Amino acid sequence: MSSNLEPEGTEWHEFELRAYALAPHSPYIGKSVAELEASTAEGVRAFIERIRRGGKIIEAQLDTVLEPGDIVAIGGKRDQLIARLGPSGREVEDSELLNVQTEGVDIYITNKEVDGHTLQEMARWPGARGIFLKKIKRGPTETVIPVLPKTKLYRGDVITVVGRTQDINATAKHVGYIDRPTTVTDVAFVSLAITVGALIGAVVINVSGIPLTISTAGGALIAGIIFGWYRAIHPTFGRIPEPTLWFMNSVGLNVFIAVVGISAGPGFIAGLQKLGVSLFLWGIFATSIPLIIGMYLAKYVFRFHPALVLGVCAGARTTTAALGMICETAKSQVPGLGYTVTYAVGNTLLTIWGMVVIMILS
Repeated sequence: MSSNLEPEGTEWHEFELRAYALAPHSPYIGKSVAELEASTAEGVRAFIERIRRGGKIIEAQLDTVLEPGDIVAIGGKRDQLIARLGPSGREVEDSELLNVQTEGVDIYITNKEVDGHTLQEMARWPGARGIFLKKIKRGPTETVIPVLPKTKLYRGDVITVVGRTQDINATAKHVGYIDRPTTVTDVAFVSLAITVGALIGAVVINVSGIPLTISTAGGALIAGIIFGWYRAIHPTFGRIPEPTLWFMNSVGLNVFIAVVGISAGPGFIAGLQKLGVSLFLWGIFATSIPLIIGMYLAKYVFRFHPALVLGVCAGARTTTAALGMICETAKSQVPGLGYTVTYAVGNTLLTIWGMVVIMILS
């Protein structure tokens, strides 16, 4: 009988909780839980979680001594449990013994005592008992770090662990903060970011009589970048569930496109009536040629990655909807790195050259 220790929704359960009845002459009889867990081979981690003794279930402590007839619930990697415990014990069906609440969560490392220690060293810490490390993410870009014995952990890293809830809580007390999934949006954090962005966008600087501003949209974008970066390195607040992000992205972009179309429609029709179809054709030329030239320059001269190139082009045209389509197709937020600067510059130039054109025509 096995009970998986993986987060929900996975296809393969690498870590399991299995029940074994100790053989009459098992070498483990008479040894304490601490001795057994410390005697595992290099690279092998297994923990005795619960014991059925005399028909009763007891929670395993480090000083608990195994006795003949015990049935033990052991958590560890599936292949290691089969290889090491198969010969010395008989796997049994005991659903009650294996009825253990497990979960997979992210822990944000905040304890400075963890900084610079290897996984091999931390495996011996009392707080590491009963949990298994699945993933390490580092930095604002959440770069995945290989899980190896000599891999070092640093403050700010986010580790994904699986195990019993009580073991994970004990580990978090030693290393940092548990970032559990939630359906609640941190509205205060989102509202603060929007307010700060609006205030930044409301600032107007006059240069030689020409008013310069990044607009409310530009301010919101800058605030989003700053707050998003801060959330990435300090994920103790500002939680936004995935369904909420999807709603904001999809509905927000659709509303943006609708508002732009409704606002631009009357002016476009009036321009066609006054100047004819040449206005439409020159508009295509003026918007397409610079982007095409820019794409070739970015790819063959500056050697940018295609995802960054498309993000740059979307920013140059100050088109958030295009960025959303690119990110959705690429299934990545990397194009946003190329979008941010060009969007701000594009908005500024749009304001400046609008005033310049008016001054020239006047």
